[in-house]
Amino acid sequence: MFSLFRENIRIALDSIRSQSLRTILTVLIIAIGITALVGILSAVAALENTISNDFASMGANTFNLQRYEFRTQSFGNEERKINPIISYSEVTEFKDKFEYPFTETAISFTGTSSAEIKYENEKTDPEISVLGVNEFYLQNSGLEVEEGREFNVFDIENNNNVAVIGADYKDGIFNGMDPINRTISIRGAKFKVIGVLESKGSTFGNNQDLRVFIPIQHARSIFSQPNINYNLSVKVENKELLDEAMDEAIITFRNIRGLKPIEENNFGLERSDDLINRILSITSVLNIAAWIISAITIFGSSIALMNIMLVSVTERTREIGVRKALGAKKNTIANQFFLETLVIGQIGGILGIMLGILIGYLVANSLDFDFTTPWKAMLWATGITILVAILAGSYPAAKAAKQDPIESLRYE
Repeated sequence: MFSLFRENIRIALDSIRSQSLRTILTVLIIAIGITALVGILSAVAALENTISNDFASMGANTFNLQRYEFRTQSFGNEERKINPIISYSEVTEFKDKFEYPFTETAISFTGTSSAEIKYENEKTDPEISVLGVNEFYLQNSGLEVEEGREFNVFDIENNNNVAVIGADYKDGIFNGMDPINRTISIRGAKFKVIGVLESKGSTFGNNQDLRVFIPIQHARSIFSQPNINYNLSVKVENKELLDEAMDEAIITFRNIRGLKPIEENNFGLERSDDLINRILSITSVLNIAAWIISAITIFGSSIALMNIMLVSVTERTREIGVRKALGAKKNTIANQFFLETLVIGQIGGILGIMLGILIGYLVANSLDFDFTTPWKAMLWATGITILVAILAGSYPAAKAAKQDPIESLRYE
């Protein structure tokens, strides 16, 4: 039995080699469909992995008060409602008035995204983000200190000249030296480094390890541009109390803004886990697009594969007659042609998987996504190629098995 199977494999490979051009074209068609599937699914998986890593550290027990909600956008001629900025007086008033138990309120704003940081004779490129924060910002944002310490309440209330920096500075302006207790300069102001954060990598080309955090009052004195928008982040110790805390936060901020009961909120409120889910829901559209594109291409490749096998059956009618005359059974003939189809399909599938992974890796690398091996996409691709081979090879194999040996021997 095994020797017969091995013989059919040998005959199938010989047949494929004898029709190399036709086989190559069919393999490429199959490979294109699998490449589209694996490539897009790999890129989408890298995007999902990056988003999950970036936001998951914030936990499911935090929410943000911000100028707009994430889902707010314009559709057609509908104009987006313009919300007023969240001012410093509003965030400080909220922090004082929001007294829901077991919560911590973080205040922050981005002073600039193009600062130049100096240390002795070394300086960075003018691409550094400087944020003014209070003592709760780092823990509410899921940022962990790798060396040194984070801000405490005395640093913020006493407006100490201290800073917490990202991981990239150790090999940057500090040239591998320990940055703790060294002094950096931001727009002429001196700050002692008290902490270095764990590396967070890049998201959408934005390097999160090139940030500097300083006490919020210092940041306000250095970056005094008008209309600064502030952000509030609230962390609730008990996740079960999150909804109640959010309701209380809405009421508190509506009162601060003097909104009437019939007026809509002119600010946004987002749970951290809802934000992740909304972003990931967008990637599901890309997954659907990948399946549609690959389905169309794979459908075409299955037709092409069936066509090449039907042509092969016609061209080898005399060979079929000879084999039947020598005692080959119908199942033997059918298995021979079916194995040819299966081999072509798997060659196309393997090529498509390799190209798809390569494309997914290049896309993830160019966009600073966290690439992971797309095992799920690879399994789907393997299953699809087997299914295509079964569907495309069944009819030609059955047709070959039904050939009459007498008529086949007469075929010219």
